[in-house]
Amino acid sequence: MSQVIPLGPGARMLTTREAAIRLGVSLRTVQLWVEAGILPAARTPGGHRRIPYNAVEALAMNMGLGAATMASAMPSRVRKPPAEPPAPHRAPGGPLRIVLVSADATWLEGCLAALQVYGDAVRVVAADNGYLGLLHIGRELPDLLITALELPGIDGLEMLRTLQRCEPLGKLRVLVLSEQPEATLRAGGGLPPSVESVSWPISPEALVTRVGRWLLSRQFPAVPLRE
Repeated sequence: MSQVIPLGPGARMLTTREAAIRLGVSLRTVQLWVEAGILPAARTPGGHRRIPYNAVEALAMNMGLGAATMASAMPSRVRKPPAEPPAPHRAPGGPLRIVLVSADATWLEGCLAALQVYGDAVRVVAADNGYLGLLHIGRELPDLLITALELPGIDGLEMLRTLQRCEPLGKLRVLVLSEQPEATLRAGGGLPPSVESVSWPISPEALVTRVGRWLLSRQFPAVPLRE
């Protein structure tokens, strides 16, 4: 999110393009991170979005990019941000890219171990909070997002709403894990219609079975995904 603020002559701010170059991501990814609050941003009186340099550097360090170099400080007219990533669904035979988000570290470890049964057919990255989940999604849009709703910081529902503002969720299969009854979810605005949900807790073995059905559906589209 961003707001209109006056920028003093001493304020060091970056454009979204410059932030994308520094972080090695696309402009779309920077927009997603701003919407999620991962990167603070403001708007100039002319309506242009600006991001504090210190915030970009802090995120770059957290991403393991190291301190800014002369190359990363080159003017945006010389360097270009990375191109937008390709379409999220690869041809059959490519790995199924999964982002798995839960605050339960033991459960995450169990799922990562159980999913090894599929070998190179799946590629999984795990996150223990919604902000880290959005970081992973921003770097590379997955084929499948599996997320708990009950998360520290930004919860799973807000993460989905952020994605919906920046990405058509139709591009992304989403499975939500929630302790909340369906009536409670509806009272809070409900889930997007394309999102599947199951009751939490769910065992790693049961999750592996669902992922297996997604793998089959990529090779044989007639295979139903729902039970």
